[in-house]
Amino acid sequence: MPKQVINTDKAPSPIGPYSQAVRANGMVFLSGQVAFIPETGELELSSLEAETHQVMKNIQAVLNEAKLSFDHIVKTTIFLSDMSLFAQVNAVYGTYFQGDFPARETVAVKGLPRGVNVEISMIAVEKL
Repeated sequence: MPKQVINTDKAPSPIGPYSQAVRANGMVFLSGQVAFIPETGELELSSLEAETHQVMKNIQAVLNEAKLSFDHIVKTTIFLSDMSLFAQVNAVYGTYFQGDFPARETVAVKGLPRGVNVEISMIAVEKL
């Protein structure tokens, strides 16, 4: 099966040469999302919680386009601008899962696109 590019206007358009997600061999690889509001193109930075919710809503929109849910996620990578933000981001992130959590790493990086605090990428499987 050839790879399939997945894009939706319900999530922010890529700001570079990449796709929102790619399906290949029963897996879906979701590009990192930041807190762009798809309808306005503005960043949701009113609070760290609001920023994290917007990131997760953007991921949910891409998952919906792929006909998947957070239940299909097997791996997550969270990038933070500072590790001191971990507890707040983790609290919001955890509300999007119903039990069996995916594997994950969380790392602090020197900088993120447009000066945001959090970026999250995920890998999903189609068959549970």
